[in-house]
Amino acid sequence: MTCPRTVCWCLMNDSPKPDLPPFILAAQARRRALAEWRGVDLAPLEAIRANPAQPIQQIVSKVLKDLHLDRRRGDVEILKAWNDLIDPNVTAHAQPVNLHKGTLFIAVDNSTWLSEIVRYRRKEILDRLQKCFGKDLVVKLSFRAG
Repeated sequence: MTCPRTVCWCLMNDSPKPDLPPFILAAQARRRALAEWRGVDLAPLEAIRANPAQPIQQIVSKVLKDLHLDRRRGDVEILKAWNDLIDPNVTAHAQPVNLHKGTLFIAVDNSTWLSEIVRYRRKEILDRLQKCFGKDLVVKLSFRAG
């Protein structure tokens, strides 16, 4: 039985080994003929595309990194801790909706409370959130009525 590495090497190189089975020699001849007909040898590109299987741990960690789940987990923790960190009078009328690029969007139920929070409580809320979660996670607050 022929080693798979030997088969790949033989398909990539033109020099035949005398102990190779006839199907490998035929594949080499086919590759040479195709390269001559195309005017370019695609064997190196085909070898790159024939990537061996990757470990599932490597694939899953890359997917999780691309999804930014660590940042989203911080978003969910802010939503959970909101009622414990902020004054109950404020939490009765304002709830966080989303965190995007350091800006925490907060929905306030009416314009009176919106004015109250923006004028007098914005700094206090931001300080408490930054103290609990760090200054880089929540950079600013954006309030919306409705």
